Amino acid sequence: QVQLAESGGGLVQVGGSLRLSCVASGRTFSNYAMGWFRQTPGKEREFVAAMRWSAGSAAYADSVKGRFTISRDDAKNTVYLQMNSLKSEDTGVYYCAAVLFGTEYIPRTQAEYDNWGQGTQVTVSP
Repeated sequence: QVQLAESGGGLVQVGGSLRLSCVASGRTFSNYAMGWFRQTPGKEREFVAAMRWSAGSAAYADSVKGRFTISRDDAKNTVYLQMNSLKSEDTGVYYCAAVLFGTEYIPRTQAEYDNWGQGTQVTVSP
């Protein structure tokens, strides 16, 4: 059973940085795609970034390109989301997601993922 545990959220000012962590357990994740999504009240969960665990390629939402970076640490079975130059519109609950995917395709929609963490709150204040 896949388990995902996010951490690292908090309150930060506009222009600041945060690094979110997602510890993955229960499987060998070399054939998994790992994603980050975020959600604000009244809105659907939206794609932020994703990567193949075994490859260096990654995909980003246009709104975060150049500011956010997704990466992993194999030894710690952890996926990170480094968030720089934060804006107030980056506020939300951030979720880590995983799906077993046997190709090089990087899923970008909520429906494509079948394992989710509990989320961590990120608040960016003016």
